[in-house]
Amino acid sequence: MKIHPLITTSEALADLCERLSRAEFVCVDTEFMRENTYFPELCLLQIADAHEAAAIDPMASGIDLAPLLELLVDNEDVLKVFHAGGQDVEIIFNLTGKTPHPIFDTQVAMMAISQSEQIGYSNLVESWLGMAVDKGARFTDWSRRPLTERQIEYAIGDVTHLAKIFPRMLARLRKTRRGDWLDAEMEKLADPENYRNDPGLAWQRIKAAGRNPTMLGRLKALAAWREVEAQNKNIPRGRIARDETLADLAGHPPREQADLAKVRGLSAGWKDNEIGRRMMAALAAAEPLDEDELPPRTPRGAPLGKEGALVADLLKLLLKIRSREIDVAARLLARSDELELLAAGVRKGLPMLQGWRYETFGHDALDLVEGKLAFAVVNGKLKMTHIDDVPDGAQAAAG
Repeated sequence: MKIHPLITTSEALADLCERLSRAEFVCVDTEFMRENTYFPELCLLQIADAHEAAAIDPMASGIDLAPLLELLVDNEDVLKVFHAGGQDVEIIFNLTGKTPHPIFDTQVAMMAISQSEQIGYSNLVESWLGMAVDKGARFTDWSRRPLTERQIEYAIGDVTHLAKIFPRMLARLRKTRRGDWLDAEMEKLADPENYRNDPGLAWQRIKAAGRNPTMLGRLKALAAWREVEAQNKNIPRGRIARDETLADLAGHPPREQADLAKVRGLSAGWKDNEIGRRMMAALAAAEPLDEDELPPRTPRGAPLGKEGALVADLLKLLLKIRSREIDVAARLLARSDELELLAAGVRKGLPMLQGWRYETFGHDALDLVEGKLAFAVVNGKLKMTHIDDVPDGAQAAAG
């Protein structure tokens, strides 16, 4: 594979993107900094197809990224391959308002061909290529210039290795006929709604007890206010105020701005500064949540009870067995909260009761809940079987 020198000019980038626009796939990775900013700061972007690879310096003076961004978000003929690419996609969305498409994430794909839940990049490379990844530059400051040769070599390795792994992974998926399983998962990754920072929804990330509409309305207003403040200043939201502070203020709102000096997590200056005034204005404008905005009445959506908890445990055991039998990550088949909802009697809206998940696991999960499935120890191994199929002499425990 040809490795280009660091690309720092618009001309070199345009030439590279023109060639890559004819590739079947490109592997993409980014290096960024976000410790001191709200929006991640793109410091380097690496890209490779099966024949060439390059690192692109988006901080280079005068460089025009338009051909690169067009390749990533507008060229539907080229598949964009990432590993654990959520943050990479977020950066591209922030730059363009669009997400790369079509998209393929090797971390997600590994869940369909192995029991790996969230395999890291180093383990992926070791598993497929038998190589150890140099982690020496992992925690470098990518915003400093000039970049060293070691930094650039480390960064490009992330896409050159991926360009070798992806075709092999694709062949494995085709052999197992599980490629269709991933279509919906990849579309979720490419959904722009996953990357919009809507201030009106920011409150949903904050832990708060209870379903009091008035309290949660104040929390919604405070979280939206903080989000806008952080975006405008381009600083992490926690630098404005911590989640715990907002939850406390929503539950015990101050009567006047001077009371902010007594709030844990805020400095005394908030009692008479501008940001304190804006916070008080947000509180004053808060309205109770509508009924359809309130969270479920219990964290899991339905009470389990003692018997339900036992059924949930059996479902989790069933999931482990099925995952092992077909060599697929359990998390791809079903999540723990789904199993608890099923045990509590919920049947609608569960992904594991739809499509390929139902055929692969959900059908048996329903049978277990309805007492049609049992666990049997056969030749010293735990297996699942329908009640009528339990072998003579086997030890069985029915669901």
